[in-house]
Amino acid sequence: MLAADHIRKKLGTLPHKPGIYLMRDRFGTVIYVGKARDLRKRVSQYFQPSRRLGWDLKFKALIEAIADFDFHVVRSEPEALLLEGKLIKEFHPRYNVSFRDDKRFLLLKVNLNDPIPRFTLTRLRQDDGARYFGPFPNSGALRSTLALVRRQYHLRGCRPLTPTERDYKHCLYAHLKYCTAPCIGNVAREEYLGQVKAACEFLAGQCSEMQEQLAGEMQKAAAAQDYEHAAQLRDMLADLRDTTKKVSRFERVPYSLPLALDPEKDLVELGQALGLAAPPLRIEGIDISNISGTFKVASLVSFHRGRPDRANYRRFKIRSVEGQDDFASVAEVVRRRYTRLLKESKVQSLTSKVPEGAAGGEGQAVEGGPAGQAVTASSPPAFPDLILIDGGKGQLGAARAELEKLGLGRIPTIGLAKEFEEIYRPGEKEPLRLSHDSGALKLLQRVRDESHRFANTFNAQLRLRKISESILDEFPNIGDRRKAALLKKFGSVQRMRLASVEKIAEVPGFGGKAAAELKAFLDARAAP
Repeated sequence: MLAADHIRKKLGTLPHKPGIYLMRDRFGTVIYVGKARDLRKRVSQYFQPSRRLGWDLKFKALIEAIADFDFHVVRSEPEALLLEGKLIKEFHPRYNVSFRDDKRFLLLKVNLNDPIPRFTLTRLRQDDGARYFGPFPNSGALRSTLALVRRQYHLRGCRPLTPTERDYKHCLYAHLKYCTAPCIGNVAREEYLGQVKAACEFLAGQCSEMQEQLAGEMQKAAAAQDYEHAAQLRDMLADLRDTTKKVSRFERVPYSLPLALDPEKDLVELGQALGLAAPPLRIEGIDISNISGTFKVASLVSFHRGRPDRANYRRFKIRSVEGQDDFASVAEVVRRRYTRLLKESKVQSLTSKVPEGAAGGEGQAVEGGPAGQAVTASSPPAFPDLILIDGGKGQLGAARAELEKLGLGRIPTIGLAKEFEEIYRPGEKEPLRLSHDSGALKLLQRVRDESHRFANTFNAQLRLRKISESILDEFPNIGDRRKAALLKKFGSVQRMRLASVEKIAEVPGFGGKAAAELKAFLDARAAP
């Protein structure tokens, strides 16, 4: 089957510019993320009839699954590479393999609060008071430029946090005069700090003089027929330009959930399919995310009139559940969420005429809440018209039991099981199956998939926060045993920062000098 009419029309709007594209299936799920030097040429290739005759079964399956696509234009191919990696890590498309692990592009960092600051490479941006440059898509160019910067500004490349005269004796950088050797007092800290700040300005883009100098030296070497040296300078100049090229940071992903052509129609269809008195204008979806019982979290997303209402998204850390128990986790989230809404509605009822149980709105009064009342956008978060649980009978039963205890059994609640897209309803033995082309089912899938994405994102954030404990790895010669002893005694890096030198010295493997150095190391990396 050739490309649909709406895809052909969208292909005609693609520019001949670099960017990224997101392929989506008929449910709106992102199934592939790619980058392109020329968006029009690259994306059009997917829909050429000859591509369906290829031998690659995976590629043919991808083409058959594409129902729509999005695209985003960037300024250069390196920017496209960076954004592609970011989107793949966020959406985990089933047809992407690269970038799906936790590996990230390299960053360059320097902490100006260190006794003798030094530039290091890292892959995680932490809130430690350091200054970061990057990310850089070309790690080889970055390493070459870092070596050039160290030589140009006479900076140290040794590992110790506070190098001493003993380190100087074995330091190749100092003996080759690459470094001004602040460790033995050749320069004052203020002077050395000036060298580091000059290097920071260079990395921030103030490098035109250096580029002109290298270009001039390259031309002189070529004129003198010293072609080997000219080639080295040429490569150095190319790496410098590659590293210092301006790129966007993409703090927010330029992607929104796919919307139906007629959300109001989908709501009406959903209300009729579930036998509701009115279309569910506000739907809340709940999903649990954990990995082998660790980092147990949950998400609650809110949709209003078929569209995401991100101001009312909520996320939870599961507190009362031991091990991997999705039923108990669902019960805890429902209990905490709607107990809070009950308290907020009671407080609101004391200060306004808005009745408890009214349905929420966005900018204007709407109808259709559990109590059938109207309310404006100035109201607190309202009770939903429908609660969607990601799961089957067990998860649904746990949610209903908690709602009954709270006196909120009147709120319609359903479960959506992912394997066969079956809808479970309280009191019904058999699940409801809607057509996969049904707008009502697609609406429920959007709510379910968004709650799943939001829960997984929170889970990933917690895992990264745990990984940030590895800031201790930057402390020279600490080793796994001493790091484990520190974390066992203090529990976290934050508590370690608050401890005195004497308390740190009580840890096995640490004496007074090592404890003082670790204390200075942690203080230098404290968040500003």
